[in-house]
Amino acid sequence: MNKKISFKTLGCRVNLYETDALASRFKAAGYEIADGDSAADVFVVNTCTVTNTSDQKCRQAIHQIRRKHPEALIAVTGCMVNHRKEELLQSGMADYVIDNERKAALFNIIDEHFRTGHSDPEGYDRDLFSYQPAFDTFHTRSLIKIHDGCNNFCSYCIIPMVRGRATSRPAEDIYNNVRKVISHGFKEVVLTGVNMGRYQYEDTNFEQLVENILDIDGDFRVRVSSIEPDQFSDRFLSLFQHEKLAPHMHICLQSGSDDTLKRMNRHYTAAQFRDMCQRIKAARPDFNLTTDIIVGFPDETETTFKESCDFAREIGFSHIHTFKYSVRTGTKAATMPNQIPEKVKAERSEVMRRISLENKTKYFEMMQGRPQRMLIERIDSKGVARGYGENYVPVLLKDASAEKNTFINIRLGDIVHREHEDKISFIGESTN
Repeated sequence: MNKKISFKTLGCRVNLYETDALASRFKAAGYEIADGDSAADVFVVNTCTVTNTSDQKCRQAIHQIRRKHPEALIAVTGCMVNHRKEELLQSGMADYVIDNERKAALFNIIDEHFRTGHSDPEGYDRDLFSYQPAFDTFHTRSLIKIHDGCNNFCSYCIIPMVRGRATSRPAEDIYNNVRKVISHGFKEVVLTGVNMGRYQYEDTNFEQLVENILDIDGDFRVRVSSIEPDQFSDRFLSLFQHEKLAPHMHICLQSGSDDTLKRMNRHYTAAQFRDMCQRIKAARPDFNLTTDIIVGFPDETETTFKESCDFAREIGFSHIHTFKYSVRTGTKAATMPNQIPEKVKAERSEVMRRISLENKTKYFEMMQGRPQRMLIERIDSKGVARGYGENYVPVLLKDASAEKNTFINIRLGDIVHREHEDKISFIGESTN
């Protein structure tokens, strides 16, 4: 086609997976992938709508593209489309508005436009999983989508309304996707989904799916991305002894207060979450646990906030992705009384950020001197290799023999603060 296409992705890893797959599809057909917001014939904006702030960022991105590139074709897809489709259509800022269920057909929609001058997204079938395996992505790791949709209906979350009900991808499609990206040279696959711990396709649940992926031939490792808390079985936890399965999970806590968890409509207690973490650590003491916590949820008192802080310290999450509660129109929490002032949210967010840094420092100190298998993701202009060990700890390595997208055995040395004080890395020492 001799056309240039640019992608702007906002939101979660599921969106990142879908963008990677779409970009590969366009590249395979002869399109050139543009860097950043440089000039292009087509701009694809893959949107998020998890908060009102997310909607605002998406609008800004679309307006900026239209202002800078008035003649370009703009296609908007993702969760904001499912939530605000009529608004986007009426605004006239986008040439095509494509919902999540037809996102996989985006290549065909755009390609048809350039062949015929017009395309109708509504004429394409709905399909959440028919993305081709990515062969050349924006990331060193290859994301693998296994699940979409959610049935939990947390009081602050609109995802069930924009992603639909829980749906699991056929297991054999997932295995084929993994085999394909390994054949493309990827050394790490990251399993992702909206609520993938509830994966169930015919007789295969999440535990069996992971076990079967670990049995696939090849020199690669598997990482589980953000996952909802569940009573993981002992059999599942034993899988983390496998050399291919990275001992790290990002398990979404949201609050350490039972009162707040109940108002959030989360389906577990702090005690149940604690028990799960203790079982994980018993199975693998060096396991790296990270989490999400929302601060400033409606009616969060100083007491319930302190419960969250104490719980975060007790579990020792090595990183806490802290969210200031943001009103999401259309959710139950948006109408709750005792909304917390922004100033208080900001103060509590800073407190939680400091706890995260304290926890991270303690975890890193515990890991010092330990061996890791580092995957080199890039080598900077100074010849310093950057990447992650299997425990998802960032490593800097000065080694002339280092090559991008290869494994290297290292020992974790000194701890260094970089860029911002909460960005910590290890200096790696090669043991090859």
